[in-house]
Amino acid sequence: MNSIPIELTNFFLSMQAGEVGAEALAACFADDAVYEEPFTGSARRHTGKEAIMRAMALGWEMPMIDTRIEIQRAATVDGEVHIAWTCHSPSIPGGKGSGLDRYRIKKGLIESLDTSLDGGD
Repeated sequence: MNSIPIELTNFFLSMQAGEVGAEALAACFADDAVYEEPFTGSARRHTGKEAIMRAMALGWEMPMIDTRIEIQRAATVDGEVHIAWTCHSPSIPGGKGSGLDRYRIKKGLIESLDTSLDGGD
């Protein structure tokens, strides 16, 4: 069994807190971190902590009610931490969505996060 690094446990907890977790969420990222995500319908790349936090803040404008993120599996692959997840919320069509996050962590901070939907490795 693989354990999830504390840095990513903190990331998931602060992300699920929404806007009130913004400061804790920002503290999870390196200043020059890169975040790639598909949540607006096409892949977007955000470079730097400020740009990442602006992207995260978009989700706070239309909060998802009763959101719960369930970790399906975690593994370390070629120096990356891969976490497959399912997000449960009545705000999502069908009540849930799933994806895969690929993280690189350096000196206790997320230096890159690549998110894909409906996925596994």
